[in-house]
Amino acid sequence: MRGIARGLRSRWAVVAHDLVMIPLAWFGAYWLRFNLGPVPWVFMHQAVDALPLVWIVQGVVFWNMGLYRGIWRFASVPDLRRIGTAAVAGTAGSALAIFLVGRLVDVPRSSFVLDGLLLIVFLGAPRFLYRSFKDRTLYREGDKRALIVGAGRAGEMLARDLLRDTQIGYRPVAFVDDERRRGEEIHGLPVAGTFAEIPDIVERLKVDILFIAITESKGSAMRRLIELCETSNRPFRILPDLQNVVDGQVSIRELREVNIEDLLGREPVMLDWQEIGQSVRGKVVVVTGAGGSIGSELCRQIARLVPRTLVLFERGEYNLYAIELELRQHHPDLHLVPALLDVCDADAVERLFAGQRPDVVFHAAAYKHVPLLESQARAAVRNNVFGTAVLVDAADRHGCGTFLLISTDKAVNPSNIMGATKRAAEIICQDRQARSRTRFVTVRFGNVLGSAGSVIPLFRRQIAAGGPVTVTHPDITRYFMTIPEACTLILQASVIGTGGEIFVLDMGEPIRIRYLAEQLILLSGKRPNEDIEIAYTGLRPGEKLYEELFYADEQLRATRHPKIRLAQAGAVDAGSLKRRLALLNARCEEGIDEAIRDDLVALIGEFLPETAVDAKALPVSEAKGSG
Repeated sequence: MRGIARGLRSRWAVVAHDLVMIPLAWFGAYWLRFNLGPVPWVFMHQAVDALPLVWIVQGVVFWNMGLYRGIWRFASVPDLRRIGTAAVAGTAGSALAIFLVGRLVDVPRSSFVLDGLLLIVFLGAPRFLYRSFKDRTLYREGDKRALIVGAGRAGEMLARDLLRDTQIGYRPVAFVDDERRRGEEIHGLPVAGTFAEIPDIVERLKVDILFIAITESKGSAMRRLIELCETSNRPFRILPDLQNVVDGQVSIRELREVNIEDLLGREPVMLDWQEIGQSVRGKVVVVTGAGGSIGSELCRQIARLVPRTLVLFERGEYNLYAIELELRQHHPDLHLVPALLDVCDADAVERLFAGQRPDVVFHAAAYKHVPLLESQARAAVRNNVFGTAVLVDAADRHGCGTFLLISTDKAVNPSNIMGATKRAAEIICQDRQARSRTRFVTVRFGNVLGSAGSVIPLFRRQIAAGGPVTVTHPDITRYFMTIPEACTLILQASVIGTGGEIFVLDMGEPIRIRYLAEQLILLSGKRPNEDIEIAYTGLRPGEKLYEELFYADEQLRATRHPKIRLAQAGAVDAGSLKRRLALLNARCEEGIDEAIRDDLVALIGEFLPETAVDAKALPVSEAKGSG
């Protein structure tokens, strides 16, 4: 109640101020009309007689035009426009009242023009002076001095928000920007220099914190900017993309800590959601590995497209429970079918496909931990190769429209069991495409940030434990993208493909794992090799220094989406594939890992493990890797 009373008192104080300004402007207009000299008595008499009408008319106009909705503390250009409109309307109204009601025909016409101009000055100037005073004097003793990195639209809006909110605890002192001239001012704050000068400017202006307000910079440019902020030895925060800020309003509350995704600087993905929606809406969709990193995000995105039924195919009980609970909370009207199944269980898969008759299958279930699978060849082959074959058979037999296999860059010139099994899965899908009405499409991409078992969560746990952070080799590189981005491109590829294609996602530039480790340590507030040690442990079994996304002979072609490319695949010898798979299956029954490895080498000619023996590859026409 005290706040309401205080607000009412403030509003009536503003009304009283404006009512005082009305006669001052009115008599000031006469004074200017007569060249700043004495006003003749006859004109002064008329001015006094007309004042009540002027007072009433202008007071009513000011009230009805919303002059008292704005708060002086936040006076801005829209308030000035409102004052100008109200002054013109008030002056015109008082002129009509004087000539028509008061019948005072000898009032100088020029006095009305001067009155309107003086009203704008007398009403506007106190408001903006008050705001300026508040902006510069109401900072508390403990306010932190903030440097805004970026003087574009986002930086300007952030500065305005900081200047308005004196309770937030931060005081902007300057901008830095490569695109602005030194000395330019925005909201009274100078552009102190360029990005490269950040460390010097921070020391010179005694900056406590940096706010990165660059929403357009991507990739290497953003990495350079973050590294410059790190060299300042001050904390820093970053704004999200403007498209993620509601109504384009940048607020101090939108600032967050820099994360590893900012260092990747991936461009926003533009999709044809209408086409994707038509491919899913009203259909039965199966997602295998539905509780995994990729599978669960696919389920989230598919759920928004309103399928008739979404089948959650998952072997892990808790993972299935978690994704089902999440989807039921956010999509209560969606028909969900949780299926606690193993892809290797052919009978259970057959019953599921016969009962649900899926239109689309997204096959994300796979074993993927490279070093672990090197000693688990039988499990990897059964799950990744023959589990895929079981699903491919069921999809073909029950007339599924689209089957999309999620593959990996490790399937290209594989040096490990995991990559070889995924390459075998690609070949199985290509082979079935030649004799099926189902569209078999493969999407191949690199690592995704934050997926289960990936390097980023491992580094974070090691940092939390005080180190060391273990990197296998100082020069090892990997491709990375975010899980949501990978899944959106998977959905787009599912509608681009006509069948038999291997699509390769644009992963950008490869990132050094050492760099990721250093940045995660810095983002945690520690110093690499000072507070947290980085230890190099040597390449693990089956691990390569760098990954490839396509074979040299695959002849990548553009598609209608700029971030999806087509690997031109050769034909597979179906008879040889059948014999090789039968032999591999027999080896799995025997359970001898070394023999399984040898048969994988025979099946995938490009598979070159350290212990590989020389063997003939699967006959493939033209392309070295048949995809």
